[in-house]
Amino acid sequence: MVESTDGAIDGATPQPSPNIWLVEFQAVLQGAVGGFLFGIPLLYTVEVWAIGAATGPRWLLTVLATTLLGVGLLTQVEGFRQTLSLHPLEALLESIEAVAIGVVCAALALVLLRRITLDIPLSEMLGKVVFETVPFALGVALARSTLQGKQRRASGSDRPRRTTTPLSQRLVSPTLANLRDALVDFDAALIGAVLIAFSIAPTEEVPLLAASLPPLWLLLIMGASLGLSYAIVFASGFTDRAERRQRGLLFSPVTETLVAYLMALLASVVMLVLFQQLNPSDPWSEWLRDVLVLGLPASIGGAAGRILI
Repeated sequence: MVESTDGAIDGATPQPSPNIWLVEFQAVLQGAVGGFLFGIPLLYTVEVWAIGAATGPRWLLTVLATTLLGVGLLTQVEGFRQTLSLHPLEALLESIEAVAIGVVCAALALVLLRRITLDIPLSEMLGKVVFETVPFALGVALARSTLQGKQRRASGSDRPRRTTTPLSQRLVSPTLANLRDALVDFDAALIGAVLIAFSIAPTEEVPLLAASLPPLWLLLIMGASLGLSYAIVFASGFTDRAERRQRGLLFSPVTETLVAYLMALLASVVMLVLFQQLNPSDPWSEWLRDVLVLGLPASIGGAAGRILI
C-alpha cells in the first residue's frame, strides 16, 4: 500500500478526528469522578466542617497552596488527561485545573448535603470548601491511574481486564451468559458499596445529615446518587460502552443503574442495622432519611466497583 501525502494509507478508511470539546468534557468528567470517589469519605466528617468554619483566610490560602503543590507532584507522574508526558507549564495548568475541579465538586457536594446554605457566613462557606477540596483535588489527579489501570492505558484499549463468560458459552446460551455477567457486575457493586460506605455507617454524621434534610431534598440526594453512578460507569469513558452492552444484554444502562442503586440502598440498610444506627422502633421516615444519605457514598462505591472488574 502507498501512503498518501496527507498521511493516510491508500485503501484504508480514514478515521474521523475526535471532537476536541467531547474529549475535554470526558477528561473533566473523569477527574470529577475520581474527586467524588476520594472526597466522599472526608465529606462525612463533622470535624472537617468545624475546622473549616473556624479557620482564618491566611491559613486557608496555605491549605490551598499545599493542595496545589501536592496535585502538581501527582501531575508530574500522571495527570487526569490522556497525556502521559507534560511540560512544566502544562503540568502547572493541569494542576490548577485539577484543583479547580476539586473546588467545584466539593462545593456541589457540600450544597447537596446542606453543609453550605445561604444562612451561613461566607467565611464559613469558604473554609468548608477549601478543606473538602483537598481530597477531591487529589482524587481528580489520581482518577486515571486508579480507575483505568496501567495495562489498559499503555495499550490504549478499553478492553476489560477479565472476561467473565467464555465466548463459546455466550453463543450457546446468551441469556445465561449475560445473566452470569450481570451477577458479577452486581457482586462488584455490592463490594464497592461496602468498601466506601462501611467506615461512614457507624458515625454520627449520617443521622446528623439526615435530620437536617427537608423531605423534598431527599429526592435531590437520590437523583445525585443515580446520576453519579450512571456517569461513573457509562459516561466517564473508563469502560467500553459497547462491551458493557454485549455483557449486559439483559440490562440496559438505565436498568443497570437502577438495580445497582437498589443494591447500594440494601447494603446501606444492612450496615446501619449492624452498627445499631437504626432500630425497629425508629419511625420509617428516619429509616428512609438515613438510608438515602448513606446510599450516596454507597452508590458511588458500587459504580467504582463495577468499572474495576
